[in-house]
Amino acid sequence: MKVYTTDKIRNVVLLGHGGSGKTSLAEAFAYLSGITSRMGKVSDGNTLSDYGKEEQKRKFSINTSVIPVEWEGCKINVLDAPGYFDFVGEAEEAVSAAGAAIIVVNGKSGIEVGTQRAWELCEKYKLPRFVYVSNMDVDNASFRQVVEDMTNLYGKKMAPFNLPIREDEKFVGYVNVVSETGHRWKGKEVVDCEVPEYNKANLELCRDTLMEAVAETSEEMMERYFGGETFSEAEIRAALRTNVCDCSIFPMTMGSNVLCQGVYTLLDDIVKYMPSPENRKVAGVNMKTSEIYNADYDFSKAKSAYIWKTIVDPFIGKYSLIKVNSGVLKTDDVIYNVDKDIEEKVGKLYVMQGNKPMEVPELHAGDIGALAKLTGARTGNSLSTKATPLKFGKFEISTPYTYMRYKPKNKGDVDKISQALQKITHEDLTVKVVNDAENRQTLLYGMGDQHLDIIVSRLLNEYKVEVELAQPKVAYKETIRKQSDVEYKYKKQTGGHGQYGHVKMRFSPSEDLETPYVFEQEVVGGAVPKNYYPAVEKGLQESVIRGPLAAYPVVGVRAVLYDGSYHPVDSSEQAFKMATVQAFKKGFLEAHPVLLEPIMSIKVTVPDAYTGDVMGDLNKRRGRVLGMNPTAGGKQVIEAEVPQSALFGYCTDLRSMTGGRGDYAYEFIRYEQAPSDVQEKEVAARAASVSENGGED
Repeated sequence: MKVYTTDKIRNVVLLGHGGSGKTSLAEAFAYLSGITSRMGKVSDGNTLSDYGKEEQKRKFSINTSVIPVEWEGCKINVLDAPGYFDFVGEAEEAVSAAGAAIIVVNGKSGIEVGTQRAWELCEKYKLPRFVYVSNMDVDNASFRQVVEDMTNLYGKKMAPFNLPIREDEKFVGYVNVVSETGHRWKGKEVVDCEVPEYNKANLELCRDTLMEAVAETSEEMMERYFGGETFSEAEIRAALRTNVCDCSIFPMTMGSNVLCQGVYTLLDDIVKYMPSPENRKVAGVNMKTSEIYNADYDFSKAKSAYIWKTIVDPFIGKYSLIKVNSGVLKTDDVIYNVDKDIEEKVGKLYVMQGNKPMEVPELHAGDIGALAKLTGARTGNSLSTKATPLKFGKFEISTPYTYMRYKPKNKGDVDKISQALQKITHEDLTVKVVNDAENRQTLLYGMGDQHLDIIVSRLLNEYKVEVELAQPKVAYKETIRKQSDVEYKYKKQTGGHGQYGHVKMRFSPSEDLETPYVFEQEVVGGAVPKNYYPAVEKGLQESVIRGPLAAYPVVGVRAVLYDGSYHPVDSSEQAFKMATVQAFKKGFLEAHPVLLEPIMSIKVTVPDAYTGDVMGDLNKRRGRVLGMNPTAGGKQVIEAEVPQSALFGYCTDLRSMTGGRGDYAYEFIRYEQAPSDVQEKEVAARAASVSENGGED
């Protein structure tokens, strides 16, 4: 592939609801630009961008892939992002690297929740965007309806650039609003035609909207517009480019991906109207001077880039996908990773075409490429030179809240699973592995149940290791509410030296629920020699790891050793430790033991229409709703406190309640006493586990 300068580059991300036609649009781009000789189909599993085995098996995109397309002397880096909510992290990475977006809307289904989420993502990053209505060859597809709905949702900034021409219910051509000309498809050719009568009224309306937008670009234009002058086509196009770049107009266009109709025009419009990186801004911090450094995709400044995505594939190896923020990156350059404080030699430079790396001699500012085998590099790292060390801000990535406990099917695979998951977490920042030592479980976090299911499938198919997912244990704790006074004598005679340890202890609640226990001694007259106090404390340390009630960690207990006895020959540290363990067990169970459950503070963001359903559901989960706050876009943030055990499966339930429009986030706030039914259930589960294991806990 040729080397392209900054002004000839367009970085465009394809966003939209799952199944709206993003991958087939990318395939049409590749076919028209000559990358492929025939168009692949998602259903056949042979598209350029859905190259992963899981994607081919499931027939939808899971990862963002890059397809660089050469068109009219420009390079368009097409980033095909997944539309399903479980893979939102991939879309967020792609948006951080893009300079513009195409929101793909299925002409038959119309605006879906994924369309709105894509719009919100573009608003967050202030991305110029087109709305492309796909499937126009399908019966019942309505461009006019989508335009109406988008205008109702997002105001009069929506500007149709093309209008469909239909004959006998078939999509046969389009009217170009800017040039006011009609065009029909004749085989693969486009021929001029008259604008149909039924299009003329609509064309006039759309044309007026565009002219108003053009007039608003400068005072001179405004004066000419009110003076009744008409603008030349070149003036209109130049003004519209300004409007698109500053997000004061959002062009709408349409086509059929399968028939490659309307896609040629869309490629032309990307080159004409979408911003090149030189029209975008990017700033970092010079770590030497602590000053703001405006890189701004300027090829004449010091080299810098950031890693926006990592590919770790067992078959093709590791690639760090980069966007060059300034300067020109060349083969064999030495780059400095600011985040890891290491220098590495670049070696070869690549551009990725799906999963196919293609070598290039250099990458100019604003371009997207890939570096192979950067050992320490991770997604979000900044790359620059040691002389000008630049650090760029990391993009925001969604936090995973859905989690399951996982176990290896084969115990010998523990290390392999750990290494495989580490590679997956390098590749996907919305995957998290947590070792919950207290409850002796390892947890796998993702964006939803489907996400976790795909990780398990990848482990099996790509890394040849098998894991089982199960419902995670809740991190309950045990404490006491009353006082107890117990004694325990540990006595064993085994021939030779015996074992003797005798303790009298009081147990009572401690106010500090952060620490497991507080140990005090009030022994008088040397009934228990001082050298055995550490042994008593060791017995307490062991006892609080797994409580006597339901084998959960113990917190908030005050233990006082006040008396006992010893034997000059048979007493030992071990004997006093064992006596303490038994005294603790007895004293704990006599002091009204209770189970404490973790309480989460949860914030649920939903459109107004769903607040009643969501609050009702939170109440069913033993939640306490604390209040509601309105937020942007006609949404409400419901704040509540809910027991952690009641949040299992909440992601799926919230999506089904709100049609995928709800979001939530939670964090731990405190422990509270669990209701008696929850406590009884946990104690019974512990008893069953003990009997299953032959009396061993």
